[in-house]
Amino acid sequence: MYIELEHINKSFGNFKASDDVSFSVDKGRLIGLLGPSGSGKTTILRMLAGLEKQDSGDIFIDGKKVNDLPPNERGIGFVFQSYALFPYFTVYDNIAYGLKIQKKDKAFIKSRVAELLELVELPGLEKRYPDQLSGGQRQRIALARALAPNPEVLLLDEPFAAIDAKVRKELRSWLRETIDKIGITSIFVTHDQEEAIEVADEIVITNNGRVEQVGDPAEIYLNPKTPFVAKFIGQSDVIEHYSKLKGFEHVKGKHNAVVRPEFVEIHKFTDDKHHDFESAMEDGVVTDIFFRGNGYKVMVDIGGMYISGNLPLEQKTIRKGDSVKVLIKQLYTFDDTSTETIINNVFDSGSLYYI
Repeated sequence: MYIELEHINKSFGNFKASDDVSFSVDKGRLIGLLGPSGSGKTTILRMLAGLEKQDSGDIFIDGKKVNDLPPNERGIGFVFQSYALFPYFTVYDNIAYGLKIQKKDKAFIKSRVAELLELVELPGLEKRYPDQLSGGQRQRIALARALAPNPEVLLLDEPFAAIDAKVRKELRSWLRETIDKIGITSIFVTHDQEEAIEVADEIVITNNGRVEQVGDPAEIYLNPKTPFVAKFIGQSDVIEHYSKLKGFEHVKGKHNAVVRPEFVEIHKFTDDKHHDFESAMEDGVVTDIFFRGNGYKVMVDIGGMYISGNLPLEQKTIRKGDSVKVLIKQLYTFDDTSTETIINNVFDSGSLYYI
């Protein structure tokens, strides 16, 4: 493992920011630290960088314990949410800053700056100042500056949070491609699930200072290990008395369940229309419909249980107040510490597919 955190603890007064945090990162991987605000993500990043000192526990980079090393000796590049560019420096001088600290010669600096501007796809902007750049351009320059000293590890603290939604989507793809090109081990903090799932090789989910689950995006999404992850990942509805639903039996000790809209089918039936799994469908009433751009989110009341499902644009024949049939394919039941995936028993193992 290239980066290892072992039993890290960190408190600020009475607030426990990191509570026995342990995880590891393979060389060349891009890891997403995902969690709600205040879950300890940025504190982990700052301790890795040496900007905060853990109260206990060990941090290793490339097999070397770095607990007592200052930030400038850890081989780390840091990209901040707010860009943190020097406003009175040109783009050239911002990127060159770390190289000048390293006392590199002028020819090397000029060549390295030009190389990095090509990498971040902004050649020819050397003489501009930060206030002459767009938000997306500033973040690319901030990345170039972090990469200039050729760090072994790249840390990014919510790098796209200050950028509008459309540009943020474009930069996500660009960041993934850029990191693949240079092969640098990277960790980025985000509270955006879509961002983490799209960009990261592996996700570390944090909550209340603890690591809830570590895994690749598909594993975490389809197999949440804790109640928090089941409720946090995806768009989830929490229901009680799930065993009253057709096709689901009660799991001992687990009284609540999470239902995600991608495992819900909603149909408005006519007398002459038949569905293969009609016997497993619940009767429901549509309580609300929300337009989501690429489709609709439909809220349904099933005997006092409120769940949501997705409806494609071309199937908008359902209206608020309509009586509908609802097929729930899968849910996650949970207790205080663990979750269990339950598939509707109307399906055999080969007939359930994921959308």
